[in-house]
Parts: sequence; structure tokens; C-alpha cells
Amino acid sequence: MTISGTITGSIRALSRNPTRALLTMLGIVIGIGAVITMMEIGQGADAAMKQNMESMGVNTLVIMPGAPRVPGGKREQGSAMSLQPEDCNAIRQECTNVSFVAPIVNSSGLQFIFGNQNWTPRQVIGTNDDYFRIRDWEISEGRSFTQREIDRRECVCVVGQTIVKEVFGGSSPVDSTVRIKNVNFKVIGVLEKKGANMMGMDEDDVVIAPWTTIRQRITGLKTGTATNTKSTATTTPGSVYPGEGVAYYPEQAENLSTDTLLIPKFTQIDQIMVSAVSPDKVDAASAEITAVLRSAHNLPEGKDNDFHIRNSAAFMEAFSETTTQMGNLLLAVALISLIVGGVGIMNIMLVSVTERTREIGLRMAVGASSRDILTQFLVESMILCAIGGIIGIIGGHGAALIVHSWKGWPVLANGGIMAGAFLVSTIVGVVFGFYPAWKASRLDPIEALRYE
Repeated sequence: MTISGTITGSIRALSRNPTRALLTMLGIVIGIGAVITMMEIGQGADAAMKQNMESMGVNTLVIMPGAPRVPGGKREQGSAMSLQPEDCNAIRQECTNVSFVAPIVNSSGLQFIFGNQNWTPRQVIGTNDDYFRIRDWEISEGRSFTQREIDRRECVCVVGQTIVKEVFGGSSPVDSTVRIKNVNFKVIGVLEKKGANMMGMDEDDVVIAPWTTIRQRITGLKTGTATNTKSTATTTPGSVYPGEGVAYYPEQAENLSTDTLLIPKFTQIDQIMVSAVSPDKVDAASAEITAVLRSAHNLPEGKDNDFHIRNSAAFMEAFSETTTQMGNLLLAVALISLIVGGVGIMNIMLVSVTERTREIGLRMAVGASSRDILTQFLVESMILCAIGGIIGIIGGHGAALIVHSWKGWPVLANGGIMAGAFLVSTIVGVVFGFYPAWKASRLDPIEALRYE
């Protein structure tokens, strides 16, 4: 029998009981649909994560203060005050694998007031102009602040699109005067829209100003523990005049280490953000920064660093590995349902062999070989799985689009995955249809003709 004849005969046999054929395909439809939906959602999440990381800069390094030693152990990472503006200068001058360096002073919970509008930005950042280059963040309107404005601690700021929407009603805020913690600021620029980051936080809900202005006019002196002193000093945030709680020249503690110096706390910064010259130079830049900062902080050999460096590329790799593992877990669950569908195919094909025993015997009696019988039942199983696979692919893609429109989750269609799913469904038809087909081909024609 020719291939076309076998396919025609298989379709004719399946069409005798269309309801049973559709119910048989249902397991394959659900299995393939689940695979497509999970893979599209997983790949969409992975692509969104990579896009967010690239928007931060895949060659970005963030230098954080370390954990100061206190009686009884260490405090949490980042609680020390070990980073200074001079560290930025040293990194910029001595690290050949570094392109941009930005000091960071963070603040939150501050009211942003314009007229009768009051808004609390998610974050107020003090930095320099290199920050926008590191983050690859363009100014859509107006301009950024200059080094002269940083040196003079001028009250200028750049705002994100969420601030424009919530405070200014979508109108241009450039040249407007606003208040942040009772300090008047002039808005000189608007940032391009970034959207939410991979943690779901709105990156456009931000105000960025010169770090010197934020440190000395807004946050005041940072309260904490310097890594080169065992004393602590409490200050009044926002106070900028002597006699109001700001210790510009703290008294030396009696138990001050003899080999270190007391650093005035208002000169310290919260973080340093660095951009390597290229993604493949991130590790080299990290090694250079470590050497430069250890030298600048007078750390003897064998002593722990009073800072730590976060590598966004390593973080992206770890996060990608996590999402891949979660995707594989979801895929495994979907494949289980596909196997269940394959078992259903085998069950129905065995029933079909039993019901068509006399037909099989008659065909063998008129000259059909065991191979012809095997081929026909195998083709019937493959047709069931192939049609179920096509319906599952369409349904799975539709389900992913519904999730995207309903929940806003990112999805990414992939033709290769769809082709692979179709191939898998066909293979399921071969694997689970082989035994019923083989059993049909092994029937004795005489016994089959006698079957009632």
C-alpha cells in the first residue's frame, strides 16, 4: 500500500468515530498547550530581565561599603561609612578598565512639592553626570547638571516621567521651582521613560540631583560607623549650620585605633557606581578597583576589605540561571501532562485494535502484510498526535497572549519552540502508538476472522 493510501485509510478510520478521536487528542492538546504557554512566559520573563539588566549596564559595577566591626561581631553589609569622593577620583585616575565613575547618595521618603501638589518619590539620588552614561539614560527634555553645579552644591534636579505625570500633570516641568524637604530646587531636565525594573519597581519615580547638594542640604551628615574609627556620631539630618547638631569636626574618640584617621562624616558617600570599558573587562576592572581602594583605605595585607563590589553581569547570570531552573520545572510539569496524553493515545488505540479485529483479519486474508497493518495503526496514532499538537500550539500561544493582556506578564513567541513541540507530539504518537500497532500486526488472520 502506498503512503498516500495509508494516510487516506487512517483518516477514514478515525473519522468513523470523531468524538472519540477528539477526546483522545485532548490529552495531547493540553500537554502541548501547557508546554507552549510555559515556555513563552518563561522566555518573556528571561528577555525582560535581560533588558532590565542591559538598561542598568551589563558592564556596571556597584561598590558598597563593608560591614564595620563592633563589639560582639559585625554589623550588616553596607552599614559602614568607608567610601569617600576621593575614592571616585582614585578609581577614575588609576583604573584603566573603567570608563565612568559616579558617586551615589541615596535618600527616600522625601516629599516633592510643587504648588498644591505633593508627591513622595520612590528614590531621591545624589550623583554626578556620569550616572546617566552608566545607566544609558538619556535626557528627553532640558539638560543634566554640570560639574560646576556639583562643586557649588546648587539646588538643581532632573526628574523621571512618573514625577512629570503625578506632580506636573504631564506638562513640562523644566525651569519650575519645587521643594524637597523645605529646600527649593530648580527642575532643569526630564529623563526618558525607563519603566519598571526586574523587581517590579518604577524606575521613573525618581529625582536626581548633584550628590553634594543631597548630602549637605537634604540628608545632612550620615549617622553610622566609619571603618577607620570605633566611635559613632549622631547628627540632625538636614541641618547645615554649626551648632545645630552637625559635627563637622568630631572629637577623636579615646579608643581610636592608632593606625587610622578619623574622616569627617559629611565627606562620605553611600555607593560608587562604575562602568567598565566593555563587558569582557568587568573582572579586570573589579580587580583594579579592589587594589586601588585597598591602597586608598590603607588596608594592610591580610585584612578584610571595608567595601564589597557587586557585579551586575554575575547577578544577571545568577538570575538567569534561576529563571531557567524555574522554566525547566514548569516544563517538566507540562511534559508530565503530555505523557499522560500519550498513555491515553495508547489506550484508545488498543481499544481500536480490539474493535477492528475482524477488519484486520479480513485485510490480511486479501493480501495485506503485517507491515501494512503496523503502518496503518502507527499512522493513525501519529495523525491524532499531530493534529492535537497543532491545536495545542495554537491554544498555548493564545493562552500566553491572554496572560499577557490580563496580567501584563511579558511573553515571547519562539518559532523554534513551536516546531519542537510539533515534533515532540509526533514522536509521542510513534512511541505510544507502536505497541497497539505491533499488536494488531501480530494477529492471526484465521483467529481474527473468527473474532466476534
